Amino acid sequence: MAIIKTRVETHVKTNVLKISKLVKGIIISFCAVLVIYLGLSIYFSNHFYFGTKINGISVSGKTVEAADEAIASSVETYTLELTERGDVKEQIQASDIGLKYNAEGKTQVLKDSQNSFGWVFALFKKEDSQMNDIVSYDEDLLKGVFNKLSCLDSNKVIEPKNATLEYKDKVYGISEEVSGNKIKKDILYDNVVNAILKDEKTINLEAIDSYEVPKYTKDSKEVTDAKDTLNKYLTTKITYSIDGASEFLDGDTIHKWLGVDEDFAVIINENKIENYVDTLGSKYNTAGKTRDFVTTLKTSTKVSGGNYGWIIDRYGEVQDIIASIKDGQVITKEPKYSSTTISHNTNDIGNTYVEINFTKQHLWFYKNGALVVEGDVVTGNVSKGTATPTGVYVLNNREKNSTLKGEDYAVPVGFWMPFNQGIGIHDAIWRTEFGKTIYLTDGSHGCINAPYELAKTIYENIQVGTPIVCYY
Repeated sequence: MAIIKTRVETHVKTNVLKISKLVKGIIISFCAVLVIYLGLSIYFSNHFYFGTKINGISVSGKTVEAADEAIASSVETYTLELTERGDVKEQIQASDIGLKYNAEGKTQVLKDSQNSFGWVFALFKKEDSQMNDIVSYDEDLLKGVFNKLSCLDSNKVIEPKNATLEYKDKVYGISEEVSGNKIKKDILYDNVVNAILKDEKTINLEAIDSYEVPKYTKDSKEVTDAKDTLNKYLTTKITYSIDGASEFLDGDTIHKWLGVDEDFAVIINENKIENYVDTLGSKYNTAGKTRDFVTTLKTSTKVSGGNYGWIIDRYGEVQDIIASIKDGQVITKEPKYSSTTISHNTNDIGNTYVEINFTKQHLWFYKNGALVVEGDVVTGNVSKGTATPTGVYVLNNREKNSTLKGEDYAVPVGFWMPFNQGIGIHDAIWRTEFGKTIYLTDGSHGCINAPYELAKTIYENIQVGTPIVCYY
């Protein structure tokens, strides 16, 4: 029993000794760590944490003074690189713009933000701080360097251009826009200043949206819509049927009248359509053209001038064409006319007309081939330059009890039948004689002066639109 007791006591003493040594070791280790921690905490009270960077510059373990020196040294060698289109690069260097470091205590403020007792946590988290506005530069030098950048050289600038619409092979297509390389100068300058103040080393001009760009590209809705509209207009086909002849109008001609404005709204050039209608008119209008006329006296004479005949309605036909183009119509039609006759033939007077022979100073009025009335008249005064013009005219109106007014006269008449602006047939009760050669020296202001009964009979039987044939 004594032996067993001795062995137990020995074992207990051994374990107690081991535990004592372990506790002592832990205490020593803890004290050592504490000493290290406190020592480093004291160290980081005036040094930056390990791994600290300011504006990308390592200030790990540096004092504020040493950090300022490192940053100042970096400022002296600062270079801003501009990456431009076409992989072109340009640089602005510190020495070019008088760049200087001017922290004004900001480094100390940043150091003070680091709790010296928190350095342990900084081991697991690297700190990269940004200090803005820590430099100053010479604004005049910067502007000088900036304005000399190659990307701002007017000789190298390519203006941006919108996509365009082109007519080729009877259809409109889209040509791509030109991006160009023109710089938004103010935007680039602001970004350069900002980069310098923030100690940024690069600027990608594309990324900062410093290039002027076309307003409309090949994929812009305005462009594609305009193309579709133009191609719709080209499907228009108008066949004119005029007195057995045909005139064809289609996309080959229409495309010359089309265009778009700066915002790709489709434009139809009305002036060019007017020219086209004028061309039709010069070919098919008969008003004013020379006619062979067989007189009552059985002589044949050529009568030219006047407003009687076929006249294409210029405005009306232009509007009809525009409407057809906008609808993409395929139609056959006659032109719209402002004046027509009984036929498209050159000799289209028919058998109802008034005939006035200036030489004979005589008038005849035929209706449906039958002579209604005739008589002597007095026409415009030749000696005073108011001779009545020759030609075939249209009776424009018929009025009863009117007053004819001029610069030096106001004359009441019983029957007024105008056919050439202010010229017309009317009674002239102030005259006692008609015919002969009165018109040569004592003629009218241009009108056809007729005896009362002659004027009355014509008025009672004539219709507006009747041809009035005037000739010598």
